[in-house]
Amino acid sequence: MIASEIKRFGKRMAIAILLLIFGLVLLSNVRTVSAANIGDTITGDDTTGVVPGTTNNVSGTLGPLEFRLNTAEDEGSLAATLQILLVLTVITLAPSILIMLTAFTRIIIVLHFIRSALGTQTTPPNQVLIGLALFLTFFIMSPVITQVNANAITPLSRGEITQEEAFDAGAAPIRTFMLEQTNVKDLRLFMDIAGITTVETVDEIPITVVIPSFIISELRKAFIIGFLIYIPFIIIDMVVASTLMSMGMMMLPPTMISMPFKILLFIIADGWNLVIGGLVKTFY
Repeated sequence: MIASEIKRFGKRMAIAILLLIFGLVLLSNVRTVSAANIGDTITGDDTTGVVPGTTNNVSGTLGPLEFRLNTAEDEGSLAATLQILLVLTVITLAPSILIMLTAFTRIIIVLHFIRSALGTQTTPPNQVLIGLALFLTFFIMSPVITQVNANAITPLSRGEITQEEAFDAGAAPIRTFMLEQTNVKDLRLFMDIAGITTVETVDEIPITVVIPSFIISELRKAFIIGFLIYIPFIIIDMVVASTLMSMGMMMLPPTMISMPFKILLFIIADGWNLVIGGLVKTFY
Protein backbone atom coordinates (compact mmCIF):
# COMPACT_ATOMS: atom_id res chain seq x y z
CA MET A 1 0.00 0.00 0.00
CA ILE A 2 2.75 2.43 1.02
CA ALA A 3 4.87 1.42 -1.98
CA SER A 4 2.00 2.09 -4.37
CA GLU A 5 1.39 5.54 -2.83
CA ILE A 6 5.09 6.37 -3.14
CA LYS A 7 5.05 5.21 -6.76
CA ARG A 8 2.03 7.41 -7.53
CA PHE A 9 3.67 10.38 -5.84
CA GLY A 10 6.82 9.81 -7.91
CA LYS A 11 4.80 9.74 -11.12
CA ARG A 12 3.07 13.03 -10.21
CA MET A 13 6.40 14.67 -9.45
CA ALA A 14 7.87 13.45 -12.76
CA ILE A 15 4.87 14.80 -14.71
CA ALA A 16 5.12 18.16 -12.93
CA ILE A 17 8.84 18.47 -13.70
CA LEU A 18 8.28 17.56 -17.36
CA LEU A 19 5.51 20.18 -17.64
CA LEU A 20 7.77 22.79 -16.09
CA ILE A 21 10.70 22.00 -18.43
CA PHE A 22 8.43 21.91 -21.49
CA GLY A 23 6.90 25.27 -20.60
CA LEU A 24 10.27 26.91 -20.06
CA VAL A 25 11.54 25.61 -23.42
CA LEU A 26 8.49 27.00 -25.20
CA LEU A 27 8.87 30.37 -23.50
CA SER A 28 12.53 30.62 -24.47
CA ASN A 29 12.05 29.65 -28.14
CA VAL A 30 8.65 31.04 -29.16
CA ARG A 31 7.93 34.74 -29.57
CA THR A 32 4.53 35.88 -30.86
CA VAL A 33 4.42 39.21 -32.64
CA SER A 34 1.01 40.80 -33.10
CA ALA A 35 0.09 43.53 -35.56
CA ALA A 36 -0.65 45.89 -32.71
CA ASN A 37 3.00 45.75 -31.64
CA ILE A 38 4.44 46.74 -35.01
CA GLY A 39 4.96 50.41 -35.87
CA ASP A 40 6.19 51.49 -39.31
CA THR A 41 8.17 54.55 -40.40
CA ILE A 42 9.12 55.65 -43.88
CA THR A 43 12.49 57.03 -44.79
CA GLY A 44 13.37 58.93 -47.91
CA ASP A 45 14.62 62.22 -49.41
CA ASP A 46 13.32 65.80 -49.18
CA THR A 47 10.33 65.60 -51.60
CA THR A 48 6.70 65.25 -50.59
CA GLY A 49 4.51 62.30 -51.38
CA VAL A 50 1.54 60.36 -50.19
CA VAL A 51 1.63 56.71 -49.27
CA PRO A 52 -0.71 54.90 -51.66
CA GLY A 53 -3.67 53.26 -49.95
CA THR A 54 -3.19 55.16 -46.68
CA THR A 55 -3.88 58.60 -45.24
CA ASN A 56 -0.30 59.10 -44.07
CA ASN A 57 1.29 62.29 -45.47
CA VAL A 58 5.07 61.91 -45.44
CA SER A 59 7.99 63.97 -46.55
CA GLY A 60 10.30 62.44 -49.05
CA THR A 61 10.25 59.69 -51.61
CA LEU A 62 8.95 56.37 -50.41
CA GLY A 63 11.78 54.29 -49.18
CA PRO A 64 12.12 51.00 -47.32
CA LEU A 65 9.81 50.51 -44.36
CA GLU A 66 11.43 50.37 -40.93
CA PHE A 67 9.55 48.21 -38.41
CA ARG A 68 9.77 48.93 -34.71
CA LEU A 69 8.77 46.08 -32.39
CA ASN A 70 7.03 47.11 -29.19
CA THR A 71 7.43 44.42 -26.51
CA ALA A 72 5.53 46.19 -23.74
CA GLU A 73 2.44 44.03 -24.33
CA ASP A 74 4.55 40.85 -24.67
CA GLU A 75 5.83 41.31 -21.12
CA GLY A 76 2.29 41.02 -19.76
CA SER A 77 1.59 37.93 -21.86
CA LEU A 78 4.84 36.35 -20.64
CA ALA A 79 3.85 36.87 -17.02
CA ALA A 80 0.41 35.43 -17.73
CA THR A 81 1.98 32.39 -19.38
CA LEU A 82 4.21 31.79 -16.38
CA GLN A 83 1.21 32.08 -14.07
CA ILE A 84 -0.68 29.49 -16.12
CA LEU A 85 2.35 27.19 -16.00
CA LEU A 86 2.57 27.66 -12.24
CA VAL A 87 -1.12 26.89 -11.81
CA LEU A 88 -0.80 23.70 -13.87
CA THR A 89 2.14 22.59 -11.74
CA VAL A 90 0.22 23.25 -8.51
CA ILE A 91 -2.79 21.33 -9.86
CA THR A 92 -0.55 18.37 -10.64
CA LEU A 93 0.84 18.35 -7.10
CA ALA A 94 -2.49 19.22 -5.45
CA PRO A 95 -3.35 15.64 -4.32
CA SER A 96 0.02 15.25 -2.61
CA ILE A 97 -0.22 18.72 -1.04
CA LEU A 98 -3.73 17.98 0.21
CA ILE A 99 -2.74 14.64 1.74
CA MET A 100 0.63 15.55 3.22
CA LEU A 101 0.41 19.19 4.30
CA THR A 102 -3.07 19.35 5.85
CA ALA A 103 -5.19 17.60 8.48
CA PHE A 104 -6.36 15.01 5.93
CA THR A 105 -3.87 12.30 6.96
CA ARG A 106 -4.92 12.15 10.61
CA ILE A 107 -8.63 12.30 9.78
CA ILE A 108 -8.71 9.56 7.15
CA ILE A 109 -6.62 7.17 9.27
CA VAL A 110 -8.90 7.63 12.29
CA LEU A 111 -11.99 7.05 10.14
CA HIS A 112 -10.53 3.80 8.82
CA PHE A 113 -9.75 2.74 12.39
CA ILE A 114 -13.40 3.32 13.31
CA ARG A 115 -14.60 1.15 10.45
CA SER A 116 -12.13 -1.61 11.28
CA ALA A 117 -13.05 -1.54 14.98
CA LEU A 118 -16.74 -1.87 14.15
CA GLY A 119 -15.96 -4.78 11.84
CA THR A 120 -18.36 -3.55 9.17
CA GLN A 121 -15.87 -4.25 6.37
CA THR A 122 -16.83 -1.74 3.61
CA THR A 123 -19.48 0.23 5.50
CA PRO A 124 -19.23 3.20 5.34
CA PRO A 125 -17.69 2.92 1.84
CA ASN A 126 -14.38 4.55 0.94
CA GLN A 127 -16.11 7.32 -1.01
CA VAL A 128 -18.05 8.40 2.07
CA LEU A 129 -14.99 8.32 4.33
CA ILE A 130 -12.85 10.27 1.87
CA GLY A 131 -15.62 12.83 1.30
CA LEU A 132 -16.10 13.30 5.03
CA ALA A 133 -12.34 13.61 5.51
CA LEU A 134 -12.12 16.25 2.75
CA PHE A 135 -14.88 18.43 4.20
CA LEU A 136 -13.43 18.13 7.71
CA THR A 137 -10.05 19.09 6.28
CA PHE A 138 -11.51 22.19 4.61
CA PHE A 139 -13.25 23.08 7.88
CA ILE A 140 -10.04 22.78 9.91
CA MET A 141 -7.84 24.45 7.28
CA SER A 142 -10.24 27.32 6.49
CA PRO A 143 -8.29 29.91 8.56
CA VAL A 144 -5.06 28.86 6.82
CA ILE A 145 -6.70 28.98 3.38
CA THR A 146 -8.05 32.45 4.14
CA GLN A 147 -4.58 33.71 5.08
CA VAL A 148 -3.03 32.20 1.96
CA ASN A 149 -5.67 33.85 -0.23
CA ALA A 150 -5.32 37.25 1.48
CA ASN A 151 -1.51 37.31 1.70
CA ALA A 152 -0.47 35.56 -1.52
CA ILE A 153 -3.12 34.78 -4.15
CA THR A 154 -5.00 38.10 -4.17
CA PRO A 155 -1.88 40.36 -4.20
CA LEU A 156 -0.29 38.20 -6.90
CA SER A 157 -3.36 38.39 -9.14
CA ARG A 158 -3.33 42.19 -8.75
CA GLY A 159 0.36 42.37 -9.61
CA GLU A 160 1.28 43.87 -6.23
CA ILE A 161 3.91 41.22 -5.38
CA THR A 162 6.20 38.93 -7.34
CA GLN A 163 5.81 35.17 -7.61
CA GLU A 164 8.67 34.59 -5.16
CA GLU A 165 7.06 36.88 -2.60
CA ALA A 166 3.70 35.18 -3.17
CA PHE A 167 5.26 31.76 -2.56
CA ASP A 168 6.85 32.90 0.71
CA ALA A 169 3.65 34.60 1.86
CA GLY A 170 1.51 31.60 0.96
CA ALA A 171 3.83 29.05 2.56
CA ALA A 172 4.05 30.93 5.87
CA PRO A 173 0.52 30.06 7.19
CA ILE A 174 0.87 26.41 6.12
CA ARG A 175 4.29 26.26 7.75
CA THR A 176 2.88 27.70 10.99
CA PHE A 177 0.05 25.15 10.99
CA MET A 178 2.47 22.25 10.50
CA LEU A 179 4.83 23.45 13.22
CA GLU A 180 1.95 23.73 15.69
CA GLN A 181 1.01 20.09 15.06
CA THR A 182 4.58 18.72 14.96
CA ASN A 183 6.28 17.09 17.92
CA VAL A 184 9.66 18.53 18.86
CA LYS A 185 11.08 14.99 18.92
CA ASP A 186 10.21 14.41 15.25
CA LEU A 187 11.48 17.86 14.30
CA ARG A 188 14.79 17.17 16.04
CA LEU A 189 15.09 13.80 14.26
CA PHE A 190 15.05 15.30 10.77
CA MET A 191 17.18 18.25 11.82
CA ASP A 192 19.86 15.79 12.97
CA ILE A 193 19.56 13.87 9.70
CA ALA A 194 19.90 17.13 7.72
CA GLY A 195 22.92 18.16 9.82
CA ILE A 196 21.23 21.20 11.38
CA THR A 197 22.48 21.60 14.93
CA THR A 198 20.95 24.80 16.28
CA VAL A 199 18.61 27.49 14.99
CA GLU A 200 17.72 30.87 16.43
CA THR A 201 14.04 30.76 15.40
CA VAL A 202 11.72 28.21 13.84
CA ASP A 203 11.73 30.29 10.65
CA GLU A 204 15.28 29.10 10.02
CA ILE A 205 14.15 25.45 9.82
CA PRO A 206 13.89 24.43 6.15
CA ILE A 207 10.51 23.43 4.81
CA THR A 208 12.06 20.11 3.71
CA VAL A 209 12.57 19.32 7.41
CA VAL A 210 9.18 20.55 8.57
CA ILE A 211 7.11 18.48 6.11
CA PRO A 212 8.39 14.96 6.99
CA SER A 213 8.36 15.84 10.69
CA PHE A 214 4.73 16.91 10.40
CA ILE A 215 3.76 13.71 8.55
CA ILE A 216 5.35 11.45 11.18
CA SER A 217 3.66 13.39 13.98
CA GLU A 218 0.30 13.05 12.23
CA LEU A 219 0.75 9.30 11.85
CA ARG A 220 1.64 8.93 15.53
CA LYS A 221 -1.37 10.92 16.71
CA ALA A 222 -3.71 9.08 14.35
CA PHE A 223 -2.55 5.68 15.63
CA ILE A 224 -2.91 6.77 19.25
CA ILE A 225 -6.50 7.88 18.61
CA GLY A 226 -7.17 4.64 16.73
CA PHE A 227 -5.86 2.58 19.67
CA LEU A 228 -8.19 4.39 22.08
CA ILE A 229 -11.12 3.78 19.72
CA TYR A 230 -10.32 0.06 19.54
CA ILE A 231 -10.35 -0.56 23.33
CA PRO A 232 -14.14 -0.71 23.97
CA PHE A 233 -14.75 -2.80 20.87
CA ILE A 234 -12.01 -5.27 21.84
CA ILE A 235 -13.69 -5.71 25.22
CA ILE A 236 -16.96 -6.58 23.48
CA ASP A 237 -15.15 -9.11 21.26
CA MET A 238 -13.52 -10.74 24.30
CA VAL A 239 -16.83 -10.97 26.20
CA VAL A 240 -18.64 -12.47 23.21
CA ALA A 241 -15.81 -14.94 22.50
CA SER A 242 -15.71 -16.07 26.15
CA THR A 243 -19.49 -16.51 26.21
CA LEU A 244 -19.50 -18.58 23.04
CA MET A 245 -16.69 -20.80 24.32
CA SER A 246 -18.47 -21.38 27.61
CA MET A 247 -21.61 -22.38 25.69
CA GLY A 248 -19.60 -24.79 23.54
CA MET A 249 -20.21 -22.91 20.29
CA MET A 250 -16.69 -23.32 18.97
CA MET A 251 -17.63 -23.19 15.28
CA LEU A 252 -19.61 -19.94 15.49
CA PRO A 253 -17.48 -16.90 14.52
CA PRO A 254 -17.42 -14.43 17.45
CA THR A 255 -17.37 -11.45 15.07
CA MET A 256 -20.78 -12.41 13.71
CA ILE A 257 -22.29 -12.06 17.17
CA SER A 258 -20.18 -9.16 18.42
CA MET A 259 -20.72 -6.84 15.45
CA PRO A 260 -24.38 -5.99 16.28
CA PHE A 261 -23.39 -5.26 19.87
CA LYS A 262 -20.54 -3.00 18.72
CA ILE A 263 -22.85 -1.12 16.38
CA LEU A 264 -25.39 -0.79 19.21
CA LEU A 265 -22.70 0.56 21.55
CA PHE A 266 -21.56 3.03 18.89
CA ILE A 267 -25.12 4.27 18.38
CA ILE A 268 -25.92 4.58 22.10
CA ALA A 269 -22.70 6.53 22.75
CA ASP A 270 -23.42 8.77 19.71
CA GLY A 271 -20.09 7.64 18.32
CA TRP A 272 -19.85 9.84 15.24
CA ASN A 273 -20.48 13.01 17.21
CA LEU A 274 -18.07 11.93 19.94
CA VAL A 275 -15.24 10.78 17.67
CA ILE A 276 -15.47 13.51 15.03
CA GLY A 277 -15.83 16.23 17.67
CA GLY A 278 -12.83 14.97 19.61
CA LEU A 279 -10.81 14.51 16.42
CA VAL A 280 -11.42 18.07 15.22
CA LYS A 281 -10.59 19.48 18.65
CA THR A 282 -7.13 17.86 18.53
CA PHE A 283 -6.16 20.50 15.95
CA TYR A 284 -7.02 23.44 18.21
